[in-house]
Amino acid sequence: MSHISHLFHIHHTPTSHPDVILVGAGIMSATLGIMLKELHPSLKIEIYERLDVVAGESSDVWNNAGTGHSAFCELNYTPEHEDGTVDATKAFKIADSFETSKQFWAYLVEKGYIKDPHTFINSIPHMSFVWDENVAYLKKRFDLLRDHPLFKGMLYSENKTQLTEWMPLIMQSRDANQKVAATRMELGTDMNFGELTRLLFKHLETLPDVTIYLNHEVSFLEKRKDGHWEVEVKDMVAHKKRTVETKFLFIGAGGGSLPLLEKTEIPEAKGYGGFPVSGQWLVCQNEDVIKQHAAKVYGKAEVGAPPMSVPHLDTRIINGKKALLFGPYAGFSSKFLKHGSLMDLPHSLQVNNILPMVSVGLHNIPLTKYLIEQVRQSPEDRLEALKKFVPTAKLEDWKLEEAGQRVQIIKKDHDHIGGGVLEFGTEIVSSADGSVAALLGASPGASTSVSIMLDLLKRCFKDQVETPAWQSKLKEMIPSYGQSLVKNSALCEGIREKTSKALQLNTDKQAKLA
Repeated sequence: MSHISHLFHIHHTPTSHPDVILVGAGIMSATLGIMLKELHPSLKIEIYERLDVVAGESSDVWNNAGTGHSAFCELNYTPEHEDGTVDATKAFKIADSFETSKQFWAYLVEKGYIKDPHTFINSIPHMSFVWDENVAYLKKRFDLLRDHPLFKGMLYSENKTQLTEWMPLIMQSRDANQKVAATRMELGTDMNFGELTRLLFKHLETLPDVTIYLNHEVSFLEKRKDGHWEVEVKDMVAHKKRTVETKFLFIGAGGGSLPLLEKTEIPEAKGYGGFPVSGQWLVCQNEDVIKQHAAKVYGKAEVGAPPMSVPHLDTRIINGKKALLFGPYAGFSSKFLKHGSLMDLPHSLQVNNILPMVSVGLHNIPLTKYLIEQVRQSPEDRLEALKKFVPTAKLEDWKLEEAGQRVQIIKKDHDHIGGGVLEFGTEIVSSADGSVAALLGASPGASTSVSIMLDLLKRCFKDQVETPAWQSKLKEMIPSYGQSLVKNSALCEGIREKTSKALQLNTDKQAKLA
């Protein structure tokens, strides 16, 4: 289909020639844009966003989990194997990546690019909470993580008096005979990625040779013989199209990335598909209830549930005010974006990805069944799920709100011909020459955005990254650059102390918010 559209496409003379084009005004484009301008201030950058606002999709505060995914409390990052062992490989990687993000944000605050860090990051304890048969698993997880530099300070308790002090709302009126346990990390944070994204774009707009175009949709992509990319964009207000040309193209359009990646026709994109998953929150409307909880408390996902559906009772700081959310409840929509089209999924089907997508469908019947059950839930069903966390919950205190749309990655299974695998996470797909890159996938995306963009720089700007000037600047922006915090206790402690001070975490102001 895309080959046919290329044959009939009318080419126009480019009206501008930026060095870099960023598609999508979310946290990824904002992060990459600032990094590139810090490393190479003279770069000309143009950003195109189909909505009339920045951070209107996955980065928005109501669409994003906002945990500051640091693997402190998310149990899906520490799976238990059939032999009973707990695997923390992913947890270590994500915790390290979040510390990398915090270093970059601290740098932006220290440089004065962001004035008040409390507008986007606040201290809030991260907790994991389980009951009955999952208590033994949580204890094993705690024993594995407790002495690790990245998880230093983690506490564990099965004592109901202690647990009531940590999370009174959850323990109130709970069955006295129920066996319960929790872990707690005081170092946890709440993130407003929508506000952070807006702050990053606000700074970008002040820089020379950076232009942000809202209400502009990319309608055509083609690589020219000289290696540059021809990009056609449509002004959705004026209903006019124009052509721009660039040396480097980044597609960071959330769920909208897959269709654009397919249009590039690069060999590396073949076989990729997407499985959209929607979500909903229950948002507390009762101030007295909101006041009784001050933590992010994550449970264990049901069997067959996608990782983005791990249930949690979540204290959020939104526009300086406490909010309390529970969920997310998963669902299914064929849209790839919250403001997308029901035809997004059908239009993404291509000859090279249809077999992997069918294979994934056949091998994930439990997931499909789970999503159908979630879609059919009544308000009373959702209340029952909430009551597992808040035994005293009343339906009238909670309001249902739409969360964001996520597109999980489907790719070829190289071990089975015609097979496919469903992957939960994020992945960069880039061309061999580094002229184009796209980010696919979902959680823990925003929290690890800085590490993801560092990986992109190594792939697409590999010659420049190795220069002394770029190496020096990267180490200024991220002091631990080139080193891992996973096994370096002294480095981890020093970095955390520095970033906590710059980001004003665990201060008196934080205590008042909690």
